[in-house]
Amino acid sequence: MNMEELLDQIDELLDKAMGLPGGRCVVNAEKLRVILDDVRLNMPQEIKQARGIVADRVDIINSAKRESENIIRAAEERARAMVAQEEITRMAQQKAAEIIGASQQKSREMRRAAQEFVDDLMRRTDEGLTQNLAEVRKTRASLRQQRPAAPQE
Repeated sequence: MNMEELLDQIDELLDKAMGLPGGRCVVNAEKLRVILDDVRLNMPQEIKQARGIVADRVDIINSAKRESENIIRAAEERARAMVAQEEITRMAQQKAAEIIGASQQKSREMRRAAQEFVDDLMRRTDEGLTQNLAEVRKTRASLRQQRPAAPQE
């Protein structure tokens, strides 16, 4: 069942509700709870994915940091092992700097890509939720217009 059908069920439940003075009504709470549980179960997949991605993002960034630290350590160890000869030492330092720069660039790229992915997913989720909220508000406004006017004294 999709969100639209569940909202239609809520509308129907409200339409069948017993009216009380003052514009209030009595609704079957158990039926409403069942529908709300269904709404929770049918939340857009993007929301569920966003939650997982936010958790994964930290792991990705930490993994990139560990990898870059390991690469840096390995480069530094290689450079120290080649200290005996001046030319070899210079070349090793140059290579270590390249490796460090590359690993830092890779780390930045991975972090940026993860952040862009999460941002895009959150934007799409935000748009979907905004659209759903607008539909709910429109439905509420329509329900309000359909309500009989309170008798004036």
